Amino acid sequence: MHLRDLAGILPVEGTASRDLEVTGISSDSRQVRPGVVFFALAGSKADGAAYAADAARRGAAAIVVGKASSVTGLSVPVLAVDDPRLALALSAARFFGKQPETMVAVTGTAGKTSVAAFVRQIWGQAGFAAASIGTTGVVAPGRNDYGSLTTPDPVALHQLLKELAEAGVTHASMEASSHGLDQRRLDGVKLAAGGFTNLGRDHMDYHPTVEDYHRAKLRLLDTLLPKGAPAVIFADDPWSAPTIKAAQTAGLNVLTVGRHGDFLRLKRVEHERHRQRAEVEADGVLYEIDLPLAGDFQIANALVSAGLAISTGTPVAKALMALEKLQGAPGRLDLVGATANGAPVYVDYAHKPDALENVLAAVRPFTTGRVIVVFGCGGDRDRGKRPIMGEIATRLADVVIVTDDNPRSEVPETIRAAILAAAPGAIEIGDRRKAIHEAVAMLKAGDTLIVAGKGHEEGQTIGAETFPFSDHEEVRSALRERAA
Repeated sequence: MHLRDLAGILPVEGTASRDLEVTGISSDSRQVRPGVVFFALAGSKADGAAYAADAARRGAAAIVVGKASSVTGLSVPVLAVDDPRLALALSAARFFGKQPETMVAVTGTAGKTSVAAFVRQIWGQAGFAAASIGTTGVVAPGRNDYGSLTTPDPVALHQLLKELAEAGVTHASMEASSHGLDQRRLDGVKLAAGGFTNLGRDHMDYHPTVEDYHRAKLRLLDTLLPKGAPAVIFADDPWSAPTIKAAQTAGLNVLTVGRHGDFLRLKRVEHERHRQRAEVEADGVLYEIDLPLAGDFQIANALVSAGLAISTGTPVAKALMALEKLQGAPGRLDLVGATANGAPVYVDYAHKPDALENVLAAVRPFTTGRVIVVFGCGGDRDRGKRPIMGEIATRLADVVIVTDDNPRSEVPETIRAAILAAAPGAIEIGDRRKAIHEAVAMLKAGDTLIVAGKGHEEGQTIGAETFPFSDHEEVRSALRERAA
C-alpha cells in the first residue's frame, strides 16, 4: 500500500509524499518502523503529538495530527485531520482490508459478552464458521485467546478481523463498549446488524452523565450501522424507548425482543435452578425453548442474540432451537461447584449496580435458604456506584461479605468503607481469598453463594502490580477444603 491509497481519509492529494510506501499503522510511537503511518492521538494522560518527533526518528512515513496541533519542523509529512481517532480507524480498516463477511456488534451496559458469545454459538450451530470478540477474548474455530479489552484498539481489531477472514471465518460478533464507540474504535467495521441490551450506571468516571453515556452507546445505531440495517433492541428496559426512537430516526430496521417485543415476544417463562423454560412467539408461531441458563437477564441476552442471528440470515426455528444448547460466557453466573449438602457456588462478573441486582435476583427463585454474596468495587473507577452496590447487596442478599476487588492505586479500606456505609450488617473481610473461603465455609443446605465482580479475570491489581488470582480457583480450593 502507498500513502495515496489512504486518500479520502488522509489529505494526501497533491502532496509530494503520496507515493510513499506504507508498511503499517500505529498510534504508539514505540512501534513505529520505517514506512509506518503514526497517528498522534490526544489521550487522557498524554498527547500523542509529544511523540511525533520520536516517530519521525524511527522512520515514520507520515505523522497524522489533529488540526489544532502545533507539530512542525519534522522531516516527514505532517497530515492534519479533523478527527485523528476516526482517521486511525478508517486507515486501519483500509490497510488490513479483509473482514468476515457478516459482522454484528452489540452494545449496552450488561450482557454484551454473553450476547456476542451466544450469537457465535447460534451461527455455529447453523453451520457457519463464526467468531466472537470481546471482554473474555477471541473465540473462533481452532482459536481461543484470552483478552482484556472489551473493544480492541482499531489497529489490533482490524488486524484480527483480517486474520479471522483469512482463516475462513465468515461470521463474527463483537462487543461495542461506550469507550470503544466514543473513541472511534469500531469505525471502519462493516456491520450487518447491531444490538442493544440495556442501560444502567457504569463508567461515570468517563462519561459526565448517564445521558452522555447513552449517547455514546447510540453511536453504534445512529452512526456506524448503514441505513436500513437491522437494529435488535431489548424492549423491556427503562432505556428501550429512547433507544428505539433513536434507531428509527437513524433509518434502521428496528426489531424489538422481550416481553414487549414485536420481533421475538417472550410470552411465558418458568424458572428452575440451572435452566428455564420459555415460550417465544415469532411470526405468529409459538416456540417452546429449554434455555440451559438461569436468570431473567439470560433470557434477555438469548433473545437479543437470536434476533441478531435471524436478522443476518439464520432461519427463525434454527436460531431459537439453538438456544437450547447455549453455553454461558466465562464468569457469567458460572456454576463452579457445590458443597456436599448441595449449596451451589456461582462466580459472576457483576461489577456494576444493575448487573449485581440482576444476578442476585436471578438466584432468589431457586434458593430455599440464604443468598450469600461476596463482592467489592474496583479502585480508580466510578466512586459513586459503591454505596449503590452496597444498598443493592444488603437488600437482595441475606449475608453480604464486602471484600477487595481490584483496588489499583486506591487505599482498599477506603473503597470498602464507601460500600459499607450503605450496607448495614455486612461483614468486612478485605482479603478476597479469605472472604471466599469463609463464605463457602458458612454454606448450609438450600443456600446459594455468589462471588461477584471479577468473573473470568485471572489477576488482582493492587497498587501498580497485578497478582495471579482467580475467583474460580479460589472457590474450587474452598470447596475442596470444606470437603476434607
